[in-house]
Amino acid sequence: MSKDLTKRAEDYSKWYNELVVKADLAENSGVRGCMVIKPYGYAIWEKMQAELDRMFKETGHSNAYFPLFVPKSMFEAEEKNAEGFAKECAIVTHYRLKNDPDKPGKLMVDSNAKLEEELIVRPTSEAIIWSTYKNWVQSYRDLPLLINQWANVVRWEMRTRLFLRTAEFLWQEGHTAHATKAEAIEESEKMMHVYADFAENFMAIPVIKGLKTETERFAGAEETYCIEALMQDGKALQAGTSHFLGQNFAKAFDVKFANQEGRQEHVWGTSWGVSTRLMGALVMTHSDDNGLVLPPNLAPIQVVIVPIFKTDEEFEAISTVANELVAQFKRLNISVKFDNRTTQKPGFKFAEWELKGVPVRIAVGPKDLENGTFEIARRDTLSKELKPKDGIVTYIFDLLEQIQIDLYNRALDYRNTHVTEVNTFEEFKNVLENKTGFISAHWDGTPETEEKIKDLTKATIRCIPLNRVEEEGKCIFSGAKSTGRVLFAKAY
Repeated sequence: MSKDLTKRAEDYSKWYNELVVKADLAENSGVRGCMVIKPYGYAIWEKMQAELDRMFKETGHSNAYFPLFVPKSMFEAEEKNAEGFAKECAIVTHYRLKNDPDKPGKLMVDSNAKLEEELIVRPTSEAIIWSTYKNWVQSYRDLPLLINQWANVVRWEMRTRLFLRTAEFLWQEGHTAHATKAEAIEESEKMMHVYADFAENFMAIPVIKGLKTETERFAGAEETYCIEALMQDGKALQAGTSHFLGQNFAKAFDVKFANQEGRQEHVWGTSWGVSTRLMGALVMTHSDDNGLVLPPNLAPIQVVIVPIFKTDEEFEAISTVANELVAQFKRLNISVKFDNRTTQKPGFKFAEWELKGVPVRIAVGPKDLENGTFEIARRDTLSKELKPKDGIVTYIFDLLEQIQIDLYNRALDYRNTHVTEVNTFEEFKNVLENKTGFISAHWDGTPETEEKIKDLTKATIRCIPLNRVEEEGKCIFSGAKSTGRVLFAKAY
């Protein structure tokens, strides 16, 4: 099987686009800016979804589902949110088509079927959900309200890229209501930590936790918490966000509750979400010039067994051993595939599973059966070794854990060597163009300086790290007083 992938060093963007398609994760659809997620790609998303869903439920959240369409007047109720998403909204204006009398076989909009009120196709669900919460919350006994939904949303992006930015994408969005400000802030922070836990322990991606600046904050939020990851090309990727909404949406939709003293108060809100953009992060963090590299915790197939044979007798003998292995792996909840196709040669299979990022490959031939050994290949290091048949399942169980750890540490080493402190704007520009990665620099705290740096360099403030040390300094651009460093980077 020929991979013919562009090398990362030659054209990282082209390498990424080719890999997503050739590894059967997704492809562009007949709808501009929208993608088809193929079965192998969707299997990875399902594993992400299952783990996140478990984590949400363990923290007390329940799933629900809300409508795709939002009446325009409802969408406009929280002004900052509506204004923030206005340029990305798709709008339904009519509810029927009719035959075009001038063009047989063609359809046209029925002008008599205009909606009384236009409907927004949700770019996010705060409006429809908070209008519903008005009916669900009357008393402090109804709080906290901890709801999540798995859904699709539409944001009419002009420049799209598979998984990273598409007009329609899949995501989860949590929306919670609380009796106090402190509880809502605690919830926002808790979900940021849940996302970081998932990114690091399942995706093997180290992340930096922080706060967004006012300019980068979610429209309608009082505070946005985020996790930021670094891709292999030195660009940052926002991997998840959690928003403290204050009482903005509660006031816009009049969501009140009677407190223990019987007084009416507006609730305090949060929202938080991650999307299929995580698939892009997974591909870009670990993969190489040979194809996908998947962390075992999210790989749809963790182990593949490839038989090497010439005769039917050899194939039958190998199949007996392989099927015994499959049964043992399954008892340990290891996902395994015995690639017993007789239509493809072993070399083709090796290349295919390497491209698809299966963490461990076992090759079994007649000599292996004679010697009581298997050839074990690691996808992450491309190394091979012969191992005795006895204890092989336990060995691979441990090996999968080791691969998960090694992938995280490799990404962490790259991230750590690509966080650079600078003290002048010249240093800033030099690192940005030549080394890339996160740049730790003093900033005067003004949106004007933030915007000027973005205009001049295309770098944005990714976050104000939660663990930053307060230190006095001078802004690299304006020279004005600064109380601490923030992280800049070019980003996806």
